[in-house]
Amino acid sequence: MYKKLPLLSLFLCTLVFASWASTKPNPTKKQIADEAALRKKADELAHKFIIVDGHVDLPYRLHGKMEDVSIQTASGDFDYIRAKKGGLTAPFMSIYVPADLQKKKGFSKALADSLIDMVENLVKTYPDKFALAKSPQDIANNFKKGLISLPMGMENGSPVESNLENLKYFYDRGIRYITLCHGEDNFICDTSYDTTNTWRGLSPIGRQVVREMNRLGIMLDCSHISDNTFEQVVALSKAPVIASHSSCRTFTPGFVRNAPDDLIIKMAKKGGVIMINYSSMFLDSVSNKAYEVKRNAIKAFQKEHNLPADAPAVKAFENEYSQKYPTPLTTVERVADHIDYVVKIAGIDHVGLGSDFDGVGPTLPDGLKDCSQLPNLLYVLLKRGYSEKDIEKVCNKNIFRVWTQVDKVAKGFK
Repeated sequence: MYKKLPLLSLFLCTLVFASWASTKPNPTKKQIADEAALRKKADELAHKFIIVDGHVDLPYRLHGKMEDVSIQTASGDFDYIRAKKGGLTAPFMSIYVPADLQKKKGFSKALADSLIDMVENLVKTYPDKFALAKSPQDIANNFKKGLISLPMGMENGSPVESNLENLKYFYDRGIRYITLCHGEDNFICDTSYDTTNTWRGLSPIGRQVVREMNRLGIMLDCSHISDNTFEQVVALSKAPVIASHSSCRTFTPGFVRNAPDDLIIKMAKKGGVIMINYSSMFLDSVSNKAYEVKRNAIKAFQKEHNLPADAPAVKAFENEYSQKYPTPLTTVERVADHIDYVVKIAGIDHVGLGSDFDGVGPTLPDGLKDCSQLPNLLYVLLKRGYSEKDIEKVCNKNIFRVWTQVDKVAKGFK
């Protein structure tokens, strides 16, 4: 009798599942048609609206391995073909400078210049596909011509090298926002990743940097900076500020790289915009915790073997670890959850898109694996009741408003 219990249990479970399946309604022809219509509308809007992405790491990706992005590439998250398919019109090219270079005089600026050169060369090589953009109007003009705009933002202020004249130099080269620091404290401010808390926010020269960026018309980017720095930048800046690729900390408690509610609200009250990062570890606590375990394992391996972060053996260990313990991924709906949350606490005028494509590839969510899948996100927003007007704000109107206001402050600066 007892040996038959597992079979009986299995039989009962099968009956329960069959009963549930039989009561679950199949979609009607109308529902299927409505779904298809919504998908079609999402795709149409993705190509009707200018879509600005606050952060794409293409330059640094090509710095590591050159590829022809005028065609569809086998690697990476961005290229011309996929951008056209998904409707990505204006990806901010991240001029990313690793924190370790700031310890070597001249190295940060040299790398920044070489990455800017790379973006300019893309435009020179493929003038029928890409164009530089230094203003919202440039992007609008390029859009009418069917070109993908490549505005530029600098990730890490270390190339400024304590010389305020370099801010004007990089502005003239096309830089329109600067992420003040990256993974370590620098001469400008403290980072979210470093507990050293060197300046308790902005340094004395960092305050001058904020003022000079306001004067020139360079957007202040609060991604990567510490909470103290974030709060001080918002208070000190005469213009609205952005977070070019950050998400909401409420979904990832303890992950200080994401923005907390109070700072999102303060930024919004000053007219700013938070641009949502698509990485699963930014979007979801389960993914985030798994990533932290992985990061700690890599650090322990480095320490045990006394190796720098960029050592081949460390990279090999990371790859092996990732294959053995892949980070659980979330879905495109979670990106929409973050957008919903910003709308709830700060309003529809203060949220945008900041994918971090080519910087977080392995952790991108299902349904948003590269720039060709952007219509999937618009579909979710439509399904949740967002109007076309609201979706256009998320895609471009909000960041254009900030950018225009930053320019206006610069023109009237005293």
